[in-house]
Amino acid sequence: MADVTQAVLTVSMPTLAVLVGILLNNSRLSDFKSYIDARFAAVDRRFDALGAVLDARFAEQKAELLRVEQVMDARLRHLEENR
Repeated sequence: MADVTQAVLTVSMPTLAVLVGILLNNSRLSDFKSYIDARFAAVDRRFDALGAVLDARFAEQKAELLRVEQVMDARLRHLEENR
């Protein structure tokens, strides 16, 4: 009887320890996945903000170029009229 008990304990204890380890590791991986997802979401928000800033800058530069073009057109028209 002692041999059977010893055999059961010898097999079941390491198996139980491995199962508990697997469950804990799975829990840690889930926590890590949620952490990584949060970080990627933050990076996505930063890229969206950067895109908005770049769009505003390009719109500003386009407006400035249009203003310069209008000034040059007016000067050219003035020169042509004075000819």
